[in-house]
Amino acid sequence: MPQPSSPRALVLLLCVVAATLMGGCASRPEAPILEQPSGSAAAASAVAARLDALLPADVLLIGEQHDAAEHQQIGQQVIAVLAARGLLAAVALEMADAGVSTATLKPGASEAQTRRALKWNDKGWPWQAYGPAVMTAVRAGVPVLGANLPRARMQDSMSDGKLDVQLPGPALKAQQQLIRAGHCNLLPESQVTPMTRIQIAKDMSLADSVQQAALPGKVVVLLAGSGHVDRRLGVPQHLPADLQTRAVRLRAGEGADSDKAEAFDAVWPTPAVPETDYCAGLKARLAP
Repeated sequence: MPQPSSPRALVLLLCVVAATLMGGCASRPEAPILEQPSGSAAAASAVAARLDALLPADVLLIGEQHDAAEHQQIGQQVIAVLAARGLLAAVALEMADAGVSTATLKPGASEAQTRRALKWNDKGWPWQAYGPAVMTAVRAGVPVLGANLPRARMQDSMSDGKLDVQLPGPALKAQQQLIRAGHCNLLPESQVTPMTRIQIAKDMSLADSVQQAALPGKVVVLLAGSGHVDRRLGVPQHLPADLQTRAVRLRAGEGADSDKAEAFDAVWPTPAVPETDYCAGLKARLAP
């Protein structure tokens, strides 16, 4: 390299070298930050053992009870364990609408940046509950995807008769009955079919997001309500047969699991949570 002919030339050369080095550092990707599973070491070890019984898989559907805090903790533990093993392809969420993701965020992104990227609705889905699982994936450099049916598409879904043939006849009737029961048998019969169509459209949206995120040799995790991951009625009905899918129900308290072989690949029991009379509130809202 020719020597600079003057102090001014030397200064200019040093500036060029510094700018080049800074540019190289700026373009270097951030290293993943692997967070530990939340809770006790024993709980994390139990989740890891349960995962071992389900893997290998392309898709892992975790069906929670939304008011059970331990279920959100298990979601974080699953994500942390898979990320530490280098097996996590993506995390898809019922808690955010399809079309948003954290794919452009770096591992050091803040929670505020992450919430903006996902257009997070804290009123519907408390960030305090779901933030740890989301941030564990972000820190690991793994994209988190919104997967739910956007509200703007719900009205069209209610009148879309093509959704009535997306499930086998018996499954469609079972889904309709769940819609009735889920609305405390207070829903006008004329609304059962439109509301069932929305449920099916949501499952199809969740399935589409999961399928698009699949990577060979890695696992896409979906966090959703347990009804969405039911093999007979939910997301698995809309996934291709060549995707190896495992569905897990997180069950709070005692419950009949005689049909788990049909509906779920595994049922993970957790302590019961205080019962809430959701029907009382629904009756008040539907009262004339």
